[in-house]
Amino acid sequence: MTIMAGAEPISIDGSDVGVVLCHGYPSTPQSMRGWAEHLAAAGYSVRVPLLPGMGTNWKDLNATGWQDWYGELEVAYEQLARRCRTVFAAGLSMGGLLATKLAQEKPALAGLVVVNPIYAHTNPALRILPLLQHVLPSLGGIAGDIKKPGVVELAYDRNPLRSMYSQTRLWRIVVEDLPHLRLPVLLFTSREDHVVPPVSWQTFLKRVGSDDVTHVFLEDSYHVATLDNDAELLFEESVRFFERLTPQGG
Repeated sequence: MTIMAGAEPISIDGSDVGVVLCHGYPSTPQSMRGWAEHLAAAGYSVRVPLLPGMGTNWKDLNATGWQDWYGELEVAYEQLARRCRTVFAAGLSMGGLLATKLAQEKPALAGLVVVNPIYAHTNPALRILPLLQHVLPSLGGIAGDIKKPGVVELAYDRNPLRSMYSQTRLWRIVVEDLPHLRLPVLLFTSREDHVVPPVSWQTFLKRVGSDDVTHVFLEDSYHVATLDNDAELLFEESVRFFERLTPQGG
């Protein structure tokens, strides 16, 4: 399989404080590159894996599921955990969902940052997705929701339905376990998001068990906020969050 130019995974070694970043669906590490480079410039070690089935051809994604994507994120986390004394997790959209799952499974994580994460949706078509996935390979794409002119997200222009169905199954698993999530959280949500509805972050805030949750609204970005007008604000606030939670000497 040939990986799209610009979709390659990102690995930057810095200090012994690390951040594993997870891109969304059906996207690539390109959407996280600016964030990764900002963190690297601040001294952090960074990993951004390319999730299985993405960055090649949309048909490849239909042969994967949430366990494959989570497994790749877990590998990236373990790489950082071996070299860093403090590790954070962060993600955009479905990457936020996967990062949340990682936080639920890895209590050693120091904190979680999620940007327009997906935990629930109101689209009525999801009700027939369990059947539709067997008869229709894909629907129109959901990527590229960016307000800033001239910015393009490197992602598929199709939404593969088998993999989409797998993603919805993970929504339920993660939401059910949210009351057990106790680590500090920084939540970014765009005021105007054409991909993920407010019910998603509202569900997260209603169920999360952490008593250290900071919610920041992004006023000038759509869904892919890491590539949009509020990107620098997002990057800077995440560094402040990491600094607050990093033990002295880190």
